[in-house]
Amino acid sequence: MLTLMLFLYSGVANAENAFAPGAKIAFLGLTFLDTSTEGAYFGARDDEAQRLSLLEELISDRFGSEGMVLLDLAPIAGKLENTTNPANCYGCDVRMAKELDADFVVVGVVQKVSNLIISMNLVMRDVETGKAVRGRSVDVRSNTDQSWTRGMKYILKTTFFKEQR
Repeated sequence: MLTLMLFLYSGVANAENAFAPGAKIAFLGLTFLDTSTEGAYFGARDDEAQRLSLLEELISDRFGSEGMVLLDLAPIAGKLENTTNPANCYGCDVRMAKELDADFVVVGVVQKVSNLIISMNLVMRDVETGKAVRGRSVDVRSNTDQSWTRGMKYILKTTFFKEQR
């Protein structure tokens, strides 16, 4: 049993050590899911599309500022365009990231439950093993640039780039 625990810990430790400045990241973007009644009646909203782009830029900037190498997605653009939700595609995210020779793949979802409740999550998988090595989900109240940004900054600060105290 101890051997198994040490083996499992070493796998996590190896992934932790690899997630450092210079790590190659395939950030496949965020998917917006509108499951609110409002979305069913009125369709997509421009302000929410702009917020999604704002979050994608925030994530890319944070990974870049931490010294990670964000890979160009051009070689997989066709596959990515044909994928409805890279965060829920039976491992296609990992397969696409392997084509890019990435160390990690990052995907996320922003779900509008209602105009008051927005749920967002971000997951990072080790491309070699396919296992999730980081991930968090948060719900925010209100549908504004500020609330969306605050939610994603919280995910990045508390799970991906934990600040040393």
